[in-house]
Amino acid sequence: MSIPGPSLTARTKLLCTLGPATNTPAFVRGLVTAGASIFRVNFSHGTPDDHARAVGLVRDAEAEGDRALAVLADLPGPKVRLGAMDPDPFRFAPGQPFELRPGGSGSEHGTSTTYPGLAEDLRQGDRVLLADGAVELLVTGIDGATVRTECVRGGTVRSGQGVNVPAERLGLPAVTERDREGLARALDLGVDLVAQSFVRGADDLHELRTLMGDRVVPIVAKIETKPAIEHIGSILEVTDALMVARGDLGVELPMEQIPLLQKDLLRAARAASRPVIVATQMLESMIRAPRPTRAEATDVANAVLDGADAIMLSGETAIGEYPFEAAAAAAKIATAVEARGRDYRAAQPDCRHTGEAAAVAHAVAAVATNEPEVVAITCYTETGRTARLLSAERPASPIYAFIPDEQVRRVNTLNWGVTPLAAERPEDTDAMIALMDEGLRRRSLVAPGEIVVMAASSPAGRTTTNMLKLHQVGSPVR
Repeated sequence: MSIPGPSLTARTKLLCTLGPATNTPAFVRGLVTAGASIFRVNFSHGTPDDHARAVGLVRDAEAEGDRALAVLADLPGPKVRLGAMDPDPFRFAPGQPFELRPGGSGSEHGTSTTYPGLAEDLRQGDRVLLADGAVELLVTGIDGATVRTECVRGGTVRSGQGVNVPAERLGLPAVTERDREGLARALDLGVDLVAQSFVRGADDLHELRTLMGDRVVPIVAKIETKPAIEHIGSILEVTDALMVARGDLGVELPMEQIPLLQKDLLRAARAASRPVIVATQMLESMIRAPRPTRAEATDVANAVLDGADAIMLSGETAIGEYPFEAAAAAAKIATAVEARGRDYRAAQPDCRHTGEAAAVAHAVAAVATNEPEVVAITCYTETGRTARLLSAERPASPIYAFIPDEQVRRVNTLNWGVTPLAAERPEDTDAMIALMDEGLRRRSLVAPGEIVVMAASSPAGRTTTNMLKLHQVGSPVR
């Protein structure tokens, strides 16, 4: 096991999936060193004990350093999966007949799926894709509850891999029984964010949030279906964040549409001030290779230039042979692009702020960008909203957010350019300014005499950000 040295800090956040390849304290610490600040636990795989262990590893790594780390629980969603394949893995050949059944053991003639009602949702002539498109089947007939197919494009498939059918016809509920069980477990484990899979509309998000009761955590809507694309406006109104999940999205829609759809989704999310994650096959070759392909490096770079808040690694860190190298490569690419790619970045959405807090955040970012002596932005926030609004402005300076609440700090690890820092609740505005000043100096983030621009609520405790202050670090508050 070779752990790279500390990576350069990218403002685009790195989200790493934990799995069999990274299930020890040393592996998680290594990913943090490489640049990760958010960790995904995929509830589609593993046991409850596996999930609990993964969350515990992140919490232990967080306790060892002065850095907030977040856990994202990814719920299975209404995903249809194959039953047992025999042999496993199973190699499909073009022209081979194959049945999808509600039950029974697997053989070269067919296997079961996790959705008994599949035959009711399919029609003769439909296309069925297995394992994110590794195999393509054509429906040749429906016999009761059995779907008869013929292999159009061959490939290798393993037990439990996905079965993609047209989402608009899928009869599964938006929140399945597995989701309910997974959500309860995730909340008991104290996760910081929950990703909802195969979202089709805003009502799906309302249903999941209602199930949380009084233990509400932010929801990341995974955009991977055609209906989600059609309803993206209403989804952005109710979700806390967005994930462009290109695996299933690329299966459901023509592949040539995905690059521009990704840009459209990132643009819409930024205009709505919602953090957005770009996911799936970012550095896929690094599951088996120590270096990414040039095409993969370009893919990561384009996500950064398009304004992604975070990029996500899946198999690269969950089951890959080079998890540290993959994480370090993603961070290195993001840092280089941020430093040298300003002229190529997606244009910032036009300022349409009407609220006081958003207008102040816009003004703070403008001051930080246009005043060369400003080296950083700092804010005090109890809800995290000020940090999110500042992040959405994509300022030239780093954002240091002083946040008393532990969970709010963790959630803010998702926001582009934001470094969440622990803080006590101040008694008044002067004490708030002093704690930010002292916190910057103690952590050696800003040197005495340098200028920062501060954003906060005044008087302290007010719920709306209304203060902009140019401050020389180390100078008296009064």
